[in-house]
Amino acid sequence: MGALDPVVLFFMLGMAAGLARSELRLPPAVYEFVSLILLLAIGMKGGVQLATQPLGALLFDSLLVILMGLLLPLMAFPLLRVGGLPRADAASIAAHYGSVSVGTFAVALSYLLEVGLEHEPFMPLFVVLLEVPAIFVGIMLARGGSSRTRWGELTREVLLGKSVVLLLGGLLIGWIAGPVGLAGIDGLFFDLFKGVLAIFLLEMGLIASRHLDGALRHGPFLLAWGLLAPPVMAVIGLGFAALMGLSTGGAVLLATLAASASYIAAPAAMRTAVPEANPALSLTASLAITFPFNIFFGIPLYHWMANHWPGG
Repeated sequence: MGALDPVVLFFMLGMAAGLARSELRLPPAVYEFVSLILLLAIGMKGGVQLATQPLGALLFDSLLVILMGLLLPLMAFPLLRVGGLPRADAASIAAHYGSVSVGTFAVALSYLLEVGLEHEPFMPLFVVLLEVPAIFVGIMLARGGSSRTRWGELTREVLLGKSVVLLLGGLLIGWIAGPVGLAGIDGLFFDLFKGVLAIFLLEMGLIASRHLDGALRHGPFLLAWGLLAPPVMAVIGLGFAALMGLSTGGAVLLATLAASASYIAAPAAMRTAVPEANPALSLTASLAITFPFNIFFGIPLYHWMANHWPGG
């Protein structure tokens, strides 16, 4: 996906407007609305296709995805500690990078559509599965298994968070209703998907511009991490895709998920469970550095890597 793609241009517009200190602002209600449409649309589209799949056959792949979600933060944490970050901050950033960015996944879906590459219909299920494990690993790394953590309360908060509820709810709606049942609302959720994504990325550009100064304040390590960690994690995602026998399109999506960093579910959970962590560090890395890298350069890079993967 090059810079000529309209959705990426919307992100660039938001970045430019924010850096120029323009008066451009999206009302919070508009951002909430487009986020809701985006999450439900991804979930429902996957649910419609999921209805045609034997659920038992997905069990092995689902377990592998959960394993990947546990492995990524465990690998990231010691590297972040070597970079000199305090334990709480290293654990928080590891949780963000082990979890996923739904916005990046949506851009990857748009990219595959643009290049005419098919993918497995159950990929939105993996988005849901990857939202949660890294958050719990991050909390355990920060707390060291401390009894002060209220795991029951935290589990409820994470599992009932907006992104998980809407993605999982969309999956169930699409699975139960099917394409015929959704025919009356597909104009809003499917036909307008790319337009909604463009508005979402406009707001993401505005938000990312506000965190760019953090990248400068926190030095070259954070910048290097935000740029170098995604391709390395994408390689891990491609390895898991090979174990699952995914198509090239599916491998690109799984690599993108592995390379992405959460800026919705993880910040909310870590703010509650690890209040001593500095949220500016994780948001600067995930939203101001990694998110733009992925949508401009990362997704095409992961496509190239998938095409050149041994045995691919």
